[in-house]
Amino acid sequence: MNGDVLIIGSGAAGLTAALELAQQCKVIVLAKGGISDGATSWAQGGIAAVLETTDTFESHVEDTMIAGAGLNNRQTVEHVVEQAPAAIKRLAELGVPFDLGADQHWHLTREGGHSHRRIVHVHDATGLAVQQALEKAAAAHPNITLVPDRVAIDLIMGRHQMRFSTSGRIHGVYALNRTTGLVETFTARATILASGGAGRTYLYSTAPRGATGDGIAMAWRAGCRVSNMEFMQFHPTCLYNLEVKNFLITEAVRGEGGQLKIPTTGERFMLRFDARGELAPRDIVARAIDHEIKRLGLDYVHLDISHKPAGFVRALGYESSHSTRRINIIVRK
Repeated sequence: MNGDVLIIGSGAAGLTAALELAQQCKVIVLAKGGISDGATSWAQGGIAAVLETTDTFESHVEDTMIAGAGLNNRQTVEHVVEQAPAAIKRLAELGVPFDLGADQHWHLTREGGHSHRRIVHVHDATGLAVQQALEKAAAAHPNITLVPDRVAIDLIMGRHQMRFSTSGRIHGVYALNRTTGLVETFTARATILASGGAGRTYLYSTAPRGATGDGIAMAWRAGCRVSNMEFMQFHPTCLYNLEVKNFLITEAVRGEGGQLKIPTTGERFMLRFDARGELAPRDIVARAIDHEIKRLGLDYVHLDISHKPAGFVRALGYESSHSTRRINIIVRK
């Protein structure tokens, strides 16, 4: 199959690129499994943007730089923060039904690392709503072809076949058709890797099973520079239960007042690690949980939001999908 642009990955990044490029190009989008099977559908809490008058771009930039321990590229952070409100508006125009507050404006919640409420969300299944809206728009576009169940094997370079040039340019990808078991060739004038992360390379992970770093490996083999591999996206909190599959305890629980406590004593411990307590950035929260589990020989710690009514907690939508740290949650009956 041949097109103007080939995009490997059908999540938010791949589909957004496809919708933009399809205005002028014929675009092919490959998915490792189903079109909706990537990490985007698993994302829960919401998307950060400056959307209220008491908030500022400067504040959002500084929060992001602090959460990134100053390792962020400030120019990139500024660009993303400044473009975020327009991106949210674009998603809403595509049909993402962001939750409304009592004033009929978008409801904003708060998450760790943020000094203001700036998280728009769709209950606690924001990623799924975004994926569905993007996928619907892409499927309806005449210049976009969505191709599921194709496992990318390697990028096509001049070294593979003489009929391709030896300029070092990428001509497309070889992909395994999971239905037929045959390797197929997809070619294009330009190829975009939007293939997601590598969370499943870890022994314990709640990332989607397809997140095995294939795109990173293909890019490296093709001669691309690969950097910052030590930075992995994760969530500090998930349900600890030996009888059921663990799932994510959303960031919104801590954002709305949930407290991390030692199960044997009820002691709240986050303030010993950071003045922001449970609203500290994820890496600090995760290290604190890990420290207490190892220090005391625990299997888990508690995330206690029992001081809130049960209906309020249920509205957070905490009964959801994935994470990486062992935890229990206390809910008032």
